[in-house]
Amino acid sequence: AYIARQEGLSPVTAVHVGRAREARIERHNLTETKIREMIEQGTLLIEADGARVGQVNGLSVLEIGGYSFGKPVRITASVALGKAGLINIEREANLSGRFHDKGMQIIAGYLRSRFAQDKPLSLAASICFEQSYSGIDGDSASVTEICALLSALSGLPIRQDMAVTGSVSQQGDVQAIGGVNQKIEGFYDVCRIKGGLTGRQGVIIPVENVEDLMLRDDVIDAVASGNFHITPISTVEEGITILTGVKAGSRDSSGAFEPGSIYERIDRRLHEMAATLKEYEG
Repeated sequence: AYIARQEGLSPVTAVHVGRAREARIERHNLTETKIREMIEQGTLLIEADGARVGQVNGLSVLEIGGYSFGKPVRITASVALGKAGLINIEREANLSGRFHDKGMQIIAGYLRSRFAQDKPLSLAASICFEQSYSGIDGDSASVTEICALLSALSGLPIRQDMAVTGSVSQQGDVQAIGGVNQKIEGFYDVCRIKGGLTGRQGVIIPVENVEDLMLRDDVIDAVASGNFHITPISTVEEGITILTGVKAGSRDSSGAFEPGSIYERIDRRLHEMAATLKEYEG
């Protein structure tokens, strides 16, 4: 109404509402602007192209002074022979909240349900939010963390032009999360400043969050023109297949995974690790 009054007796229109919203964002987005500048300069490392093993673009939401915005973050995983199981680096550094701890335990349950029915999990795997020095809570990065771990176990590289968000169950079902609009817009902005949109970039979200989408006009236009993509998934298998370009795979009647699939590679490696550890201890 204030903006409309500056133009005389004009009634309030969508243009005035848009300008008021832009002005409000401008008053509160200093931290967001500084983070975007650090990403553009390379101080905060976020990749928007290429492929890496054991590294996935995750999506977090920061809220400062009542203003929230999306902040992409690199999530990495490493795997070695051992008995430590799944190590949450954030928890070891006292930076992990209770909900994030629960999400890590769910990931461990997912690995046991998929790969530990005929052998022990003889591994020491660590998961880390890179360049994160404040507390982390929530389980909305569970799908991202699983994908990083599956990539590290299989040796298959993950697309860096995609970002992932979603909670997960022990059975691998992807569940809804909060802040989906801010997360999508955050990665879109990073792609735009890191060399521009390539037409391959996008975000993977839970299918249950599709009805929550209410994005900025520029993001909607980019999606409509095919320059940016929003891909809903319902299972971890769908997500890892999109990120690697290799089929996740399922078990046949004999209990073996499909040859050449991601899960077949992981299952074979875990068998080798179990045998190596047994031989080493023996």
